Amino acid sequence: MAETTVDFTELIRLKNWSSLRHELEDLDPIILADIIEEMDEQDDIILFRLLPREQAKNTFQYLSHDKQEQIIEGLAKNVNRVASLLNDLDPDDRTAFFEELPGNITQRLIQLLSPEERSIAIRLLGYPEHSIGRLMTPEFVAVKSEYTVAQALDHIRHYGRDSETLNLIYVIDEKWKLIDDIRIREIILAQPDQLIKDLMDEHFVALNALDDQEVAIRVFQDQDRIALPVTDSDGVLIGIVTIDDVMDVVEEETTEDFHKFGSFQAAIVNPLKASIFFLYQKRIVWLIALVFMNVFSGAALASFEKVIQSAVSLIFFLPLLIGSGGNAGAQSATLMIRSLAVGDVEMKDWFRLIGREVMVSFLLGITMAAGVSLIASARAPQYILIVASTMVLAVMTGSLIGLLLPFIFTRLKIDPATASAPLITSIADISGVIIYFSIASWYFGL
Repeated sequence: MAETTVDFTELIRLKNWSSLRHELEDLDPIILADIIEEMDEQDDIILFRLLPREQAKNTFQYLSHDKQEQIIEGLAKNVNRVASLLNDLDPDDRTAFFEELPGNITQRLIQLLSPEERSIAIRLLGYPEHSIGRLMTPEFVAVKSEYTVAQALDHIRHYGRDSETLNLIYVIDEKWKLIDDIRIREIILAQPDQLIKDLMDEHFVALNALDDQEVAIRVFQDQDRIALPVTDSDGVLIGIVTIDDVMDVVEEETTEDFHKFGSFQAAIVNPLKASIFFLYQKRIVWLIALVFMNVFSGAALASFEKVIQSAVSLIFFLPLLIGSGGNAGAQSATLMIRSLAVGDVEMKDWFRLIGREVMVSFLLGITMAAGVSLIASARAPQYILIVASTMVLAVMTGSLIGLLLPFIFTRLKIDPATASAPLITSIADISGVIIYFSIASWYFGL
């Protein structure tokens, strides 16, 4: 709960509107969003209705999407209030809200916008899903290279009030083609009669509106900027993307990958709010698939029935050995999925990585084999060679499976996070069983 001693629910129950407005007026939008998130339905709408226009706009962008929908539905009877809120929202925040709604609802809400805001909304929603165009905002300040510093500052004062950020001022030519960006500090410290073109170095980084949002993540990581310009295919400046919007994408991507790696069909935003059937639906498909995969483990065991009958003690080491292979594979896959996601490695690097993984997994296997040999020496010393050899091969096999699956999935244009830990573990289990009892069969001459 947000750090406040005021009981807003009690003030609403008592209908003490003047005290409620007084308590709300100085609260930070982030704290207000936390308060509204935790309030019961109806109370949250009442509280939101009492917020001044600017405060309502700033608070709305920090609410979860479910709560945003709830607020809009609660305000639906007051069309003017909904229209005012949607018109006041920053275009990028409004686009993020719209794209999560069913198409028919989005169309109805778009009609509530002013002609100017409606044009912006339609243009932003017209870009492909997950493109940088969906993230950008058209609220920025641009000046022309022939301006003097004094003219540029006048321009900034006039148009900068609604800009998303003023840290960087963008320089354009007559056709709005981006030719540079300049830090506001340099403009402020320059002489009033200096020309903007004298401050330019023509070194800038820009994003293309049609590029995937993951491109923006990588560029922001490399450039250490709080905002980047967005251009069309002709280099015309059409918007900017800010770091806060990119961080939202990072959080969504991380959540999605995390759920996929746990064998969920799709990301589950809040398990407390999701219905039981929804949670069941998102988990059951992969679990059923993995059940059928594990049938192969049983089939592999059945094929080595004679070996098991001749040396029942071998079963004691089975969970230890195949579990180690699965764990090594999960480690390797986690490393590769992250590296592919952030661009540290590319598809062409897979062959070099195999060589490195063979060496690393061999060293890991040798070390773990030494540990399992100590266990075997106390319980079944006659099987030390079998369990030690299996440990080395199982860890190496599991590691290579964990390394290769993300590359294979990427080549097939499937999200590499789908190479989930349970999937890797299941494949490593089957491989471990086959390796273990094949070595045992050779050892016993069966």
